[in-house]
Amino acid sequence: MTVRLLTNIGRLWTGTDLISNAAIIVQHDRIAWVGPASELPQSIPGVIDNIVDADKIENAGGGLVTPGLIDAHTHPVYAGNRWAEVMMRSSGASDAEITAAGGGVASTVTVTRGTDPWTLCNDVRDRLRHWLLWGTTTVEAKTGYHLTRDGELADVRLLRSLEEEPGMPRLHVTFFAAHAVPPEYFGRPRDYVQAVGSWLGDAAQAGADGVDVYCDSRQFTPEDARWLLSMGRSNGLQTRMHACAKPRHGAVRMAADMQCSSVDLLHETDDDDLLALAKSSTPVVICPTASMYERRTPPVRSLLDHGVPVALGTDHNPAQSGSTMMSLVISMAISLYGLSVHEALRAATVGGATALNAHDRGLIAPGRLADIVQWDADHEGAFAWAHGLKAMRVWRGGENIR
Repeated sequence: MTVRLLTNIGRLWTGTDLISNAAIIVQHDRIAWVGPASELPQSIPGVIDNIVDADKIENAGGGLVTPGLIDAHTHPVYAGNRWAEVMMRSSGASDAEITAAGGGVASTVTVTRGTDPWTLCNDVRDRLRHWLLWGTTTVEAKTGYHLTRDGELADVRLLRSLEEEPGMPRLHVTFFAAHAVPPEYFGRPRDYVQAVGSWLGDAAQAGADGVDVYCDSRQFTPEDARWLLSMGRSNGLQTRMHACAKPRHGAVRMAADMQCSSVDLLHETDDDDLLALAKSSTPVVICPTASMYERRTPPVRSLLDHGVPVALGTDHNPAQSGSTMMSLVISMAISLYGLSVHEALRAATVGGATALNAHDRGLIAPGRLADIVQWDADHEGAFAWAHGLKAMRVWRGGENIR
């Protein structure tokens, strides 16, 4: 078993604590020991007889080290772009005007369906590589731009195959066929809901970890969402919900009542929603880029005050957010939501692990995966200053990929 020592860490933020002048011992792909360098053991039973015999000793040069970041909400499987639509929206165009001009989700569905699998695979591979190079070691990746049984299942398999390649982040694959009603089901949303429900067993077999539903007045009702999520759960899938209703129509409370794995975006809430989330301890995933796009701010401080677990995501998608930089999202969360640096970092690590039910990561602690990042800084306050802090070195399962 390979044993590595990472030493001379100026500041180590473990996910819960801050350690100055720290060291980490990694055995194979797991953390074996972490603590102040002054307490570094000379040997660890079952790990190494003498620490000087470690297979590799790496010097962090007094820099800042954190757990690998976790992006808890992304849409990376698509072809083409919608930059013209983004420009129209910036000039004041309405959703109806954009749709009339050929924009909207349907436009991405059309292009993605028409793109050959090889090209689509290369595009997705390039996006995922950028996440890892910027310090994000786990990415929740949704399907949702084919909206056919075969296309959505192929997207699940594509993501699973890419995860096995060198230089890729860990993936949590979410089956998101209930993203929108496709053109061929126009006027028949209930038929499409029934169809998606019949695909969920195949999605689980193909390698999906979870199922998501876009629940608002333009897409799927709370009743649709409850049925689909129940079907997903019966097939062993974690349950997630895009609860971005306009107007609100009970999506958040329904997700809390079902104890979903996460409820995401949360642009409109009231006190009853907050109490329901707090009672159920349902994690909430917040995306600052979506807040800027919607020009509405979720009640993040109230969520934290009520003890609701909060995670962060880039919401990378072809229409609203092109970012793959979780360090930028941390900066935005500090600025937009009034989070402290440590609160934002926790949401981007421990919070993400909670939302994805991936409790083997998000912390630098013995037994956790050795997903570690050294940053271009010697203090975590740089996250609030740099607006996109650069990752100097990234370890995925103890392997240095940068």
